[in-house]
Order: sequence, then structure tokens, then C-alpha cells
Amino acid sequence: MARKKISTTVYITPEQNEQLKVLHERTKVPIAVYIREGIDMVLRSHADELPGQLSLTTSDD
Repeated sequence: MARKKISTTVYITPEQNEQLKVLHERTKVPIAVYIREGIDMVLRSHADELPGQLSLTTSDD
């Protein structure tokens, strides 16, 4: 089942918009999918800066 999506506004440059349109035309993948993939990439690369689940054990080495 598809997850619920939240609508938001994102401002991009005209060049980014044009490139995304070309990519969509060639692949038929919706632009929103590429934007979500980009967000996922940023979140993965900054995962160490995000709060995570606490460990059940502590390591005091």
C-alpha cells in the first residue's frame, strides 16, 4: 500500500526545473519521485546529525 504523502512547496532554479522536465520526458518517472529521491540522499548523507534510536546497552570503553 502506498504511504501518505505530505504536500510542500520547494523552490528550484529554472535550470533545475528544465533538467527535471527533460528527465521526466525521457524516463516517464514523475518529477516528485526524483525530488523525494534527492531528499532521501541528503538525509542518508547527514544521518549522523539526526536523532536516532538509543542503544539498550552502553559502551563505556
